[in-house]
Amino acid sequence: MRPRTLRAVSLFSNCGAGDLGYAQAGFQFDVMAELDPRRLEVCLLNHRGAVGVPGDLRETWPSVVATYRKRAGAVRPALLAACPPCQGMSSARSDRGNAEDADAGSRDKRNLLVTVIANVATALQPDFVVVENVQAFLTRKIRHPDTQEAISAARLLIADLKENYEVFPVAVNLCDFGVPQTRKRTFLTFIRRDLRGLGSLLASQTTPFPIPTHAKDYGGKAITLRQALSHFALPSLDARSSETASSSNKLHCVPIWQDRRYPMVAAIPRHTGKSAWQNQACEACGRVSVGNHAVLCPRCGSPLLRPVVKNPHGQYRFIKGFKSSYSRMKSDLPAATITTASGHIGSDHTIHPYENRLLSALECARLQTFPKTFKWGAAVDKWGLTNVRSMIGEAVPPLFTRKHGKILLRILANRTGSSMMSFGDVRIRSARKKLGLLSKRINHAKAMV
Repeated sequence: MRPRTLRAVSLFSNCGAGDLGYAQAGFQFDVMAELDPRRLEVCLLNHRGAVGVPGDLRETWPSVVATYRKRAGAVRPALLAACPPCQGMSSARSDRGNAEDADAGSRDKRNLLVTVIANVATALQPDFVVVENVQAFLTRKIRHPDTQEAISAARLLIADLKENYEVFPVAVNLCDFGVPQTRKRTFLTFIRRDLRGLGSLLASQTTPFPIPTHAKDYGGKAITLRQALSHFALPSLDARSSETASSSNKLHCVPIWQDRRYPMVAAIPRHTGKSAWQNQACEACGRVSVGNHAVLCPRCGSPLLRPVVKNPHGQYRFIKGFKSSYSRMKSDLPAATITTASGHIGSDHTIHPYENRLLSALECARLQTFPKTFKWGAAVDKWGLTNVRSMIGEAVPPLFTRKHGKILLRILANRTGSSMMSFGDVRIRSARKKLGLLSKRINHAKAMV
């Protein structure tokens, strides 16, 4: 039997990378639940002691509970970790409607998946419930499934668990914790009111989150993309040909551009973070001086090395898209957010800072702080790099979850200290304000200790 304080359950597990950080901190997962069987297969490679529950959790959550109880009996888990899909909340979705439009928010049924988390938490009563999502999770309005009132998914979950749990929200940029990437996320950590460590936490006005060691307000400095790539020490790649675009590692390869995309990217100044939209170059004439709205070369009339296409009438126009697309990442800042679209040149800041190519899937995984020992099995051969990049883009960086997991273990041991984020930290206050939790202090009397 595993110690009670180390048992864990994962919902919306993806490939298991985020949960790997909690495992490194000392938690051991009994059950992993994931809709996509491909992701679950990779997940279980990295959590050998766990049982997988595939399928839609709106239907399979009772199986999660039954599977856990079959393994642990009446012993409740220490941790329930959940990362519900964020696509319905994401600012990258142009069709999601205004954040205050509850009807638009409810059209994407994934925004209501917090009810699954509440069901499992109510059934198993873990010591901690941890939920990760984009920051809009705190404010994006949906319709309450019972009352039809406008409420955020986060507030809905808080209301469902308030009888037995104290909630601690935080809105963070994970580069402040040593992740070499700009990644703005929110975490809700729920702690059972009868847990002894909660009393100490409330009395000391600290929270169940690690301090942001790399943040400016803590005297730290974020890890830049240049530093990260140098540390990875991976072979150089180039998108010009099949010979230069691959390496001996199946994850370290990039799409080939044997068309005008290659000279377009080559024309973007290295290390600058600039985009092809700003290119002052023509493939035939070289450097030219043109305005921001120019499509054609003023010398020869050819399309500039900008994101340009020819319409059905034979006229050239700009490609429709965000101005952050077709952009290099800046070398001297953390990497741009790694997303599921890291393999697309037209997505948000996906181009290598100084080589003429995209970042490889392996580089994206390392920027997401996947350990070198992470097991992919036959994922690349069976499902392709697009699926692997999608798993990587939706992962929670295990560097952060390992640090978070160690804080949770301190609370289980009834120990507080300087390694924990203060209740007065701006990241805590910002999250509480977004949720409408405006009290200046946590009410110590709420804890049943």
